[in-house]
Amino acid sequence: MRRALSTLLLAFVALGATAQTLDECRRLAREHYPEIRQYDLISQSEQYNLSNAARAWIPQVVVSGQATYQSATPTYPEAFNAILTANGVDMAGIRKDQYKIAVDVSQNLWDGGVSKANKAIAEAEASEQRSRIDVSLYDLQSRVDNLYFGILLLDERVAQTEAQIAILESNLARMRAYYNNGVAMQSDVDAIEAEVLTARQALGQVESSRASYRRMLEIFIGKPLSTEKLERPASVDIASRTSARPELALFDAQENKLAAQRKAINTSVMPRFSLFAQGYYGYPGLDMFKSMMSAEWTPNAIVGVRMSWNIGAFYTKKNNLEKLNIAERQIAVQRDVFLFNTQMQTTQDDGEIARLRQAVADDARIVELRRSVRMAAESKLENGVIDSTDLLRKITDETTAMLNQSTHEIELLQAQYRLKTTLNQ
Repeated sequence: MRRALSTLLLAFVALGATAQTLDECRRLAREHYPEIRQYDLISQSEQYNLSNAARAWIPQVVVSGQATYQSATPTYPEAFNAILTANGVDMAGIRKDQYKIAVDVSQNLWDGGVSKANKAIAEAEASEQRSRIDVSLYDLQSRVDNLYFGILLLDERVAQTEAQIAILESNLARMRAYYNNGVAMQSDVDAIEAEVLTARQALGQVESSRASYRRMLEIFIGKPLSTEKLERPASVDIASRTSARPELALFDAQENKLAAQRKAINTSVMPRFSLFAQGYYGYPGLDMFKSMMSAEWTPNAIVGVRMSWNIGAFYTKKNNLEKLNIAERQIAVQRDVFLFNTQMQTTQDDGEIARLRQAVADDARIVELRRSVRMAAESKLENGVIDSTDLLRKITDETTAMLNQSTHEIELLQAQYRLKTTLNQ
């Protein structure tokens, strides 16, 4: 009754344990990786840049003040000044010390497309930065996959080593019985016992490696794996060989950025028109005659339309456009190199998948034959036809065949998912 209750409890525990999947590990690693926070920072920076570009259409206000001293100022002709003096009029003229507090207000009417180009550059730069993070996070996926499949391989090695130990211990018990009955020698018992100890030692090393891999995966996903079992992913078939990697989106984003910069260069040589209003309080005022007669400060104002044209931008326009053309060709070369390397990696992955599929197809028969040979060897040992050394060799051959089978199955899955990652399918 107690054993039945224990078995039932273990079954409930097994059902309650959640198996960690590859997709879940990828998702957790992506969410936990510090670089994911860059997306929000890029969006904030983009909004500030777009806001700055839009503010070019807000009226611009400049407040200034100045105090100057001039070496000369406008004066009346000597003859006219003599007439004024004769009539008792004192005209001191414009003083050499002058003062002004001014406010200038200007409103863009047409900026040649500069603000529109700046918006396009801000959006293109943000898109490029996001694409770079996409590439970095996609590389993270390969690192998680390698750890995940590495743990699966070590799990299989642990399972096969434990199975080997079970077979060795069974034969060790049988050999000890033979020795007690005088059928076997002590050396036969020692040989099998030494093999058991060697297998246990190997099991400890494999378990240590597996624990190290699991700790590294825990760091990536930010979640403990100590009580969770990794689930072997399903086999996948990839029909298309068209790459959809984030690197290609990065190349597109870089080209879009260059296109936006090209528009900005073209707009830099366009004239600009704006309304302006200028008001100042100071001396002298716009009424020069009044200022000649009095040194009092007066309010003054000017309104109008202004046109400005930076002719100097033509000097560097051609060179700047050529620099962009060179950068565009460099991106095209990088794209071609990436596609070439992707094609090479795809061909290599396809070849590896074909090889492993054939190996997996052969492994089942090999394991079946090795098990049959081992069982026959146990029977022969019981009848005294072979010694313990031959039996150990047969056990090792069966264990190796079983390990090769499980290893090839996981390596096939890893190759399929590596191809899937290579193409981002």
